Amino acid sequence: MSERQARPDRGAPAPAQRPTRIADAALELVAEHGLKGLTHRAVDQRAGLPAGSTSNLHRTRAALVDAVVARLEQRDLALWEADRGTPVPADAEQLADRLARYLGVFAGPQAELTRARFAVSLGEPDAVRQGHARFMGVARAMLEAAGIPEPAMRARWLADYCDGMLLHQVTARRDEPLDLEPHRVAIRRLLD
Repeated sequence: MSERQARPDRGAPAPAQRPTRIADAALELVAEHGLKGLTHRAVDQRAGLPAGSTSNLHRTRAALVDAVVARLEQRDLALWEADRGTPVPADAEQLADRLARYLGVFAGPQAELTRARFAVSLGEPDAVRQGHARFMGVARAMLEAAGIPEPAMRARWLADYCDGMLLHQVTARRDEPLDLEPHRVAIRRLLD
């Protein structure tokens, strides 16, 4: 039996949890410091792991950025999945209500995800291209299901509006309270 097996580090995560812990730590660093703060050593420290743990899993910076992007998508999907029991919006009014609620989540309790997404999108646009295409496909399908005309074009309008609103809310307006009603009205207008 090796010394490591004989005296396991009680604070170390189980091997299956380590990739998630590393990805979450990397995501936090990007949200706080942008991509310039994303180093293997900083992730190890943030995750409370021994030096070299992150580089064992993600050898290059590009691989570490890919892990951040993948974790962003996983966490976004978890937020969407939380609404799984909720009926699919049947019309523009219901869709505007749901999208405004998502804006509240991404500008409020999940603002960290939003800041990280913007940092990665600006610093490594190719890393987010495929995820963006998947998101646009989901948005287009939601609009089609709600009977919205020209769903591809309107999905793009909505993404542009929502990204702009979120950018302002998590940066220049981060200390201002968020009133979702004007955004619900604006989204509704984009759907007409």
